[in-house]
Amino acid sequence: MSRDPHPLRRSTDHGPGSGRRAVSLVLTVRPGRAEPGPALGLLLDQVPSSVGDVVVVGGPPGERQVRPGLTVRGLGAWDASRGDVPHAGLLAATGDLVVLMNADGSMSPHEIPHYLHYLESGYDFVKGSRFIAGGDFADYPLSRRLGHRALLRVAHRLYGQHLTDLWYGFCAFRRPFVDLLDLREDGVEMGAELVAHALHYGLRVAEVPSLERPRPHEPTRLSTLRDGTRILGTLLEERPRNAVSRLAHARRSRPAARPAPGGSPGGRSG
Repeated sequence: MSRDPHPLRRSTDHGPGSGRRAVSLVLTVRPGRAEPGPALGLLLDQVPSSVGDVVVVGGPPGERQVRPGLTVRGLGAWDASRGDVPHAGLLAATGDLVVLMNADGSMSPHEIPHYLHYLESGYDFVKGSRFIAGGDFADYPLSRRLGHRALLRVAHRLYGQHLTDLWYGFCAFRRPFVDLLDLREDGVEMGAELVAHALHYGLRVAEVPSLERPRPHEPTRLSTLRDGTRILGTLLEERPRNAVSRLAHARRSRPAARPAPGGSPGGRSG
């Protein structure tokens, strides 16, 4: 029996003595925007009891306990010069399952159990969609909706996928996949990069309806042309033929699997 290159590939693949999965929530406070202040406190009050660890990227540094069983760790100011800022938050998460969402008030922690349900039902990567039944959005003008529809067509041609929302940043996945997702972008294209990498490496992807709410403590700053151009660039750069070198590099960086006595190398498919 050989080591599986995709640990916890299915929700039924529980480790020895495993019980309830620990859940971490990573909240990102974007640079150059108003500090969430009381809004962050309100957001933390809405975090469900299934979450025991919260990592705040871009908020005040330090560690505190907001209620029994819920610890909040702040990584400090978002320093773009370091790069990979959201990835640092994901690496700092300690839970078996990781949820990623913005701390600007546009995403609701009340939806987290829905994401976790799909992970426990066998999916590897669960993402929110504002464009399926039960989802909705705020401050999304017609020009942006048309641009999104055009990018969906590009993604379908490049990846053969049938997703409905490419870059919405509310998602959840198993912690062993953090390195595989290889997150590098910090801007609006981050969501598209996550989806592209999940599709490249064969993760089971599910979309769940999500309601994007108006941002309560900051003005909406949308630039359809700028954001669309950046997302299109990410889709082209991350297209499957470019994934070969990244996949080879990732495999070289992992320790070689050792076959068990009497066994032979190999892994499960799927």
